[in-house]
Amino acid sequence: MKYYVMTLFPEMIEQAMNTSIMGRAMADGLISLQVMNIRDYTLNKHGKVDDYPYGGGAGMVMEAEPIYRCYEQICSEAGKRPRVIYLTPQGDVFSQKIAKDFSKEDVLVFLCGHYEGVDERFIEACVDEELSIGDFVLTGGELGAMVVTDCVCRMVPGVLSDTECYTGESHWAGRLEYPQYTRPETWEGRTVPEVLRGGNHAEIEAWRTRQSLERTLVKRPDLFRETPPTPAEQRLLDKIRRDRSRPQLTEPPVCRPAAVDDLPAILAIAQQARNYLRRHRVDQWQGEYPNADTFSADIAAGACH
Repeated sequence: MKYYVMTLFPEMIEQAMNTSIMGRAMADGLISLQVMNIRDYTLNKHGKVDDYPYGGGAGMVMEAEPIYRCYEQICSEAGKRPRVIYLTPQGDVFSQKIAKDFSKEDVLVFLCGHYEGVDERFIEACVDEELSIGDFVLTGGELGAMVVTDCVCRMVPGVLSDTECYTGESHWAGRLEYPQYTRPETWEGRTVPEVLRGGNHAEIEAWRTRQSLERTLVKRPDLFRETPPTPAEQRLLDKIRRDRSRPQLTEPPVCRPAAVDDLPAILAIAQQARNYLRRHRVDQWQGEYPNADTFSADIAAGACH
């Protein structure tokens, strides 16, 4: 897979992308990244590639001609008109779904805007898609191009050790990934969940499935709108919601003798128990229902905990 990046700041791309997994993938010939300096294609002797906007306004606009000359060189090298993506805050927001689509291409071209953007005429003539990495503005498109390139490259066969390295991650199937742990078994009083230490692969898989769904429910419920739950997932989600609605202990319970100050809380617990029995049509007690006098006597006798 070959990537071209048209930019005014090639060193920014080269320094970042020639390291880590991407750097190794390029060294192994799995992917190719060619950074094109737009300034090399200007006819201006001073290397000027921008000018003031028509109609006035702040900032400068990148000229169409140098970008077009750069683009023509890419088409000549690629032997075809490749897909061109312009990084801009006005574009569609990048997602894993778009990354999957890009990964099917053998050549991709990224255009990095700067200043107030690019002359609209080049966009109309040559750009296939406008893409944003989020609803915010950066000084240029270089960071966006690197984000997209990194995401797409991971899906090129051989770049990662196994396809599961990316198919099991967050967003691949519209779900967030389950929690991950490594050694030591206990760190700062926090222990790896027992199910992950037991070696039962079926139980581990069930735990991971639940954790993935629960994390998605809590952190990104909007993903369920984009990728609705399957019937099995829906049943598990219903159970997760029921479990989460129950009171959760924040620390281990402690048993101690009750004090007079505990009486209001004890009466509240007794009332909750009575209400529960009534809801289930078991409105009975062994003798009279205990009241404040009953509990006060038990507290005084040390028989209430």
